[in-house]
Amino acid sequence: MATKPNPTEPDTSVLEGTRGKVLGELAAGPKTARELSRVLKIQESAARGHLDRLEERGWVVPAFRREGVGRPRKRYALTALGQEQFPKKYDLMVDAIVDGLLAHEGEGYASAILAEAGERVARIVAQDIVAGRTHEEKARNLVTLLNRLGFQSHVEKSPDGRLRIVRTNCVFRHSALSHPFLLCDVFDKHLTETLLGEVGIDLEDSIGRGGLRCSHLIQLA
Repeated sequence: MATKPNPTEPDTSVLEGTRGKVLGELAAGPKTARELSRVLKIQESAARGHLDRLEERGWVVPAFRREGVGRPRKRYALTALGQEQFPKKYDLMVDAIVDGLLAHEGEGYASAILAEAGERVARIVAQDIVAGRTHEEKARNLVTLLNRLGFQSHVEKSPDGRLRIVRTNCVFRHSALSHPFLLCDVFDKHLTETLLGEVGIDLEDSIGRGGLRCSHLIQLA
């Protein structure tokens, strides 16, 4: 059975082909199906089909507007989720900010800022999650929250009962490769520990330091 796409996560494949052109046109402003068909040189029925699929994903929204005499026109506009489907280069901004902090204030100040940022992000995404009681419940909650942020993560349990949080991708990989200590040992550590809730972790491996995955061992003591 095909997995239904998560509308909150960017799907770069949708930007390919005609549907991607529809999104591009709507990014410039709301349009009717007829206007899209003329610009893209496709049948109006085909334009409506693409709009219907995009509306199902929550990426466009229709609205009727009266323009002069006659019936109101149905125009489609991008939603916030639709706008998020376009490529973003947040890593360039993060790198520039981190480089500026290091140049003007030094590593100690940069570390304090990124530690606080990690804790703040954790508190925001954890607002609707019931706190776990056992280490395993906390680990499962952590995986849920990390995946909401775009990580691909899961829990591994070793024969001796130790738990690891394993991530096979990094949402800030470029910046982590540029500044592994600040992004992996500071920001990511504070993010993860805050999400776990007063449970410590040991960073065993990280993509930012050339590893194939990020691995955090949960401290059971």
